[in-house]
Amino acid sequence: MAPQHQNKVNAAPSPWVIRFAPLITGDVLDIACGGGRHTRFFLERGHRVTAVDRDVSAIADLKDHASLQLHQIDLEVDVAAGAQNNLLPGGPCGGVIVTNYLWRPLLPAIVSAVAVDGVLLYETFAAGNEAYGKPSNPDFLLQPGELLDAVSGQLAVVAYEHGIIEQPRQAVIQRICAVRRAAPQPIK
Repeated sequence: MAPQHQNKVNAAPSPWVIRFAPLITGDVLDIACGGGRHTRFFLERGHRVTAVDRDVSAIADLKDHASLQLHQIDLEVDVAAGAQNNLLPGGPCGGVIVTNYLWRPLLPAIVSAVAVDGVLLYETFAAGNEAYGKPSNPDFLLQPGELLDAVSGQLAVVAYEHGIIEQPRQAVIQRICAVRRAAPQPIK
């Protein structure tokens, strides 16, 4: 019998992540990396990757990869304990990737983890998904415009979508690609 995480390991990267991956030029932080589909994708593209999850067993085969830092962290427990400022290892990154994960108290730290000229790629389930299955708990469903609000005044939005997708299964999702621009310098 195959391990339970086998399907996650073999899962293809999100088309949203693939679409905007060329914008990322620096190190990548993969938050709630799960089976490692995006960790693997960015390692194959030559990036250094920091992968974070509460259970890293699905990517244990990568633990000795020279370009990977693997951190087993329960983000929700540590945020609840007041550690959100130090939760995301590695400092500001050229790319911050979050898919199929929402823990609202962590949103400010996620946005702060994006370096100057860095990219945030965030994609997860949204309100309305309860009509299509799990997740159906409103605590794990983004409200309309919630990702826009999370980056407002900090990151410039490159693309944003909220609606129904058909693949890999019908679901309501919200996703954003946003970049941190350097502050304009005064003219002398």
